[in-house]
Order: sequence, then structure tokens, then C-alpha cells
Amino acid sequence: MSAYYNEIDVYAAAWLRELMKAGLITDGEIDTRSIVDVRPDDLRGFTRCHFFAGIGGWDYALQLAGWPVDCPVWTGSCPCQPFSQGGLNRGADDARHLWPVWFPLIRECRPGEIFGEQVSGAPGYSWFDLVGCDLEDIDYAVAAADLPSACIDSFHVRQRLWWAAADSHAYCVRRQRLEQKSQPTKRESAELRRSELERLVSDARRLAIPAGKYGALADGISGRMGRLRGYGNAINPHVAAEFIAAYRDVTEHVA
Repeated sequence: MSAYYNEIDVYAAAWLRELMKAGLITDGEIDTRSIVDVRPDDLRGFTRCHFFAGIGGWDYALQLAGWPVDCPVWTGSCPCQPFSQGGLNRGADDARHLWPVWFPLIRECRPGEIFGEQVSGAPGYSWFDLVGCDLEDIDYAVAAADLPSACIDSFHVRQRLWWAAADSHAYCVRRQRLEQKSQPTKRESAELRRSELERLVSDARRLAIPAGKYGALADGISGRMGRLRGYGNAINPHVAAEFIAAYRDVTEHVA
């Protein structure tokens, strides 16, 4: 298995390199070009493709949720600034509205399953209407859930719209693969996820302290600035993991 990370921010890319060294995210290639310059052929051969990768939150979440290592998946949290108050709500008129750039890559490469995230509220819903229509037009099934970080006992709201899309053919292939393997019971799966979450939450707290070999997990960046630019622009991987786990429960255990 190999992963592709597309992240234009040099600070976030530095985090990704250190997180790989620490074994916390999947080894792979970090592409610091703008997504505008990425072509479908650049993505051939990767099991996981993470766009707008940040500090690797989606890959971390896939591990938390126990996503099968041999199941191809794409993830991406398109820039939220065009649809947030901080970004002046310019919407489709904002140059950072990059769904129209990401979508052609999806249409050409047809990843089996995709996970994404966007701001909540009316601007985010409007954005997701566009995303849903585009994906359904090329025969993907699409669904979303509006979840806060507080749902996993975080001390802040951080309300976000989490979404998933599945190509029907690729989903059937994964389902056949799963049926050939022995599966743990739902209770065993839930207990495994819970213990893994507890361990990785502990790891996350430890890594949040800018001390030791990795510091803020990026050489040359001050601890405070690294945390602000890294954590402040990242998804909450524990909420993402719960969303992915719920998706797996629905798609793997339904009759």
C-alpha cells in the first residue's frame, strides 16, 4: 500500500514528513504542487490519495476506523475559506473554491470511495449541493452528516459537514472481498475501535507538546506557530474516524 498526499502549504508538508517518520500516517509521496497542476496519470498506483492533505488527518482517521489497507480510497477537505465568515463568504467567486479542480480528477480516475469535509451551515450546504449533483451525475451515491467535535467529548463545537461518496461497481468489489474474509462481530469491532481511539487520543495529546525529538512535528517551525498552522487548519481525525466507522457499519453489515 502507498499513499499520495497533495498539500501546497510547506509547513503542513513538513508535518507530513515527520508524521511519516514517526509511523503515524501511511508512507507515501508528498506532492507540494497546486492541485491545479495535478494530472490523473500522477495518481496511478496509489491506494490512498489525500487532497488538501493538511497534516494527514484523513489518513490518521482511516487508521483509527480500521479501514482495510487494500481498499482504495480518496479523501479531501476542500478549502473552507470561500464558504466561511473568515473568508468573506465569496463562494464560487473565490479562487480558493477548488472543487471544480478536484472533480475532474475524480471523474477521470473514478476512485471507489471518497470521504470529505466542509464547513457546516447554509454556505456548506450550498457547496455540498454542487458536490452531490456532480458526483451523482457520474453515478456515485453520496451522503453527508453534520457533526460537531463535541460529539466525541471535545471541549469545542467545531461543527462540520462530513460526506462520503461510493462508486457502485467499486463498492460491490469491496463487498465481495469482505465476504471472503472472516469478520469480527459488531461488538468486537466497536471494542477494537474504542481501544484504538483511546490509545491514539493519548498519542495525540503527547504529540501536541512541542518537546522531544519531533518538537511540533516539523523541524524549523516554532512550537506555537507550528500548532496554529497545523492543528488550526486540520480536521478532527477522531470525528472523521467515527464517521468512517459508521459508513463501514452501514456498507458492510447491511443485508
